[in-house]
Amino acid sequence: MDIDLSPKLAKKLYGGDGGSYHAWCPNELPMLKQGNIGAGKLFLAKNGLALPRYSDSAKVAYVLQGNGVAGIVLPEKEEKVLAIKTGDAIALPFGVVTWWYNKEDTELQILFLGDTKTAHKPGSFTDFFLTGSNGIFTGFSMEFVCRAWDVDESTAKALVGNQKDNGIVKVDAGAKMPEPNKDHRNGMALNCLDAPLDVDIKGGGRVVVLNTKNLPLVGEVGLGADLVRLDGNAMCSPGFSCDSALQVTYIVRGSGRAQVVGVDGKRVLETTVQAGNLFIVPRFFVVSKISDNDGLEWFSIITTPNPIFTHMAGRTSAWKALSPEVLQASFNVTPEVEKTFRSKRMNSEIFFAPTK
Repeated sequence: MDIDLSPKLAKKLYGGDGGSYHAWCPNELPMLKQGNIGAGKLFLAKNGLALPRYSDSAKVAYVLQGNGVAGIVLPEKEEKVLAIKTGDAIALPFGVVTWWYNKEDTELQILFLGDTKTAHKPGSFTDFFLTGSNGIFTGFSMEFVCRAWDVDESTAKALVGNQKDNGIVKVDAGAKMPEPNKDHRNGMALNCLDAPLDVDIKGGGRVVVLNTKNLPLVGEVGLGADLVRLDGNAMCSPGFSCDSALQVTYIVRGSGRAQVVGVDGKRVLETTVQAGNLFIVPRFFVVSKISDNDGLEWFSIITTPNPIFTHMAGRTSAWKALSPEVLQASFNVTPEVEKTFRSKRMNSEIFFAPTK
């Protein structure tokens, strides 16, 4: 498989005083197009409002930084107004209308990863704005606007003509905005920093997995996700998704090294990863990471709502399940070497703390 897997940074597409939107380009990260995956980031300054929109793709949103408010309208349902904060994951099924608002001094940063198999452009999200300079009002004639929304021409002109900004606006400081409803978070969002840990290995790392049990909407999205926090100088066991899923990984913070091995035992990627990088592991390829001194944290989506992984090292690895005779013959080693190999990592799984 001859394709560029090196990590990439997002590029700004639009923005102004209220904030900006950035995305990864399939031409620079070819695995986006090949895997039908889209990725983008929203940055909102204080009083920044990301205007109501819907997308041609199902997504998972992850709050990288800050506190804010999200408005979500599922098809033929009432608006849900959620308080969101760092660590929140939100499943956004196909066809939902969303808006995002930041009333705090700290910049609100939200990551979007999703499936573009229904998109106009493979590997890219296309948003359709309800308002703004490129909103749906602007495309219809005055006659259609007046008749569809039952307004007079002066009102129609105000609705269309007052929309100056594209995608993101800055709301007046004194403007009243919707207040979050704490009940609206139920079933809509899961905070990965507060959720029960699925894996917790001292000196190694921790994992929270999003699936249909703790966030049922991921079933509608068709994607699973996880947040992995690797301690300083720890290692993540080499492993692969054994249900043909792609792994799309965004580095939230920290830095480290990553290696990916593909067909014919060929190492197809050896690189340094750091905060802001996005990279994609092809189906069935084996990936492993080692963090630097300050640790490494990443958020990933997996292109199935309930992913299954096979790890190649540690107590639960595939090696431990194979018969000693098969391993000895396969490696062409003595029984002593096979016994030594099998005896290692008997008390470790998935994450390996640094050796002392």
